[in-house]
This record gives sequence, structure tokens and C-alpha cells, in this order.
Amino acid sequence: MKFKMIHENLNVSDLDRSLRFYEEALDLHEVRRKTSEDFIIVYLKSDVGDFELELTWLKDHPQAYDLGECEFHLAFQVDNFEEAHKKHKEMGCICFENEAMGIYFIEDPDGYWLEVLP
Repeated sequence: MKFKMIHENLNVSDLDRSLRFYEEALDLHEVRRKTSEDFIIVYLKSDVGDFELELTWLKDHPQAYDLGECEFHLAFQVDNFEEAHKKHKEMGCICFENEAMGIYFIEDPDGYWLEVLP
């Protein structure tokens, strides 16, 4: 039996703000969406992979999400690390850098950490 990872879900408080962030910061584009009167689910992906990020907005969840200690994260590999770092610095979304490891993290509008590595 073989399993293939296909997507990761993140719940978001402001879907439009999150869509703008993921488009600008990581060049992720909407590929499909599911809508009901209680929720909206949007699937995003890059042009260079099959893995999808699922953003879920729940109508009846007005409070911020409790992310605990943010010990989980998604990782993104980029072909031009210096250019990405400059862009994210200009966006003001870098929340942690580990120069010894050659990586950094950005934070999305809901507080999720995303690792960027060369």
C-alpha cells in the first residue's frame, strides 16, 4: 500500500487577505473552491508541484485560531533564495531566521509559520 500526500489544511479568519498573502509571498494560485453557506474551502498550488494548500474559512468562527506554540509548519523550497528573502523582508513577514542553517520563516496573516529554504 502506498500513500501520497496531496494537501495540507489551514483554517483562516479572512479568506481574501490570506489569498492575497499566499499569492504575493509564495506564488500560490487558486485551483478550485468549495462553497456552502457555512464555509468556503479554497485549494492553492504552485506551478512547480502537485501538493496543494487548502485554506478553510468557517462562517461561525469569528475568533482567532489557537495555534499553540507554532511548532508545526509548511516548508517551501525556492530557486532564488536571496530574491525571496528580499521580497519577504519588504513584506515584513519574516518572523524568524536561522542563518547557521540557511533558512528563515515567514508568518501568514493568521500566525502560521512557513519555512523557506534554498
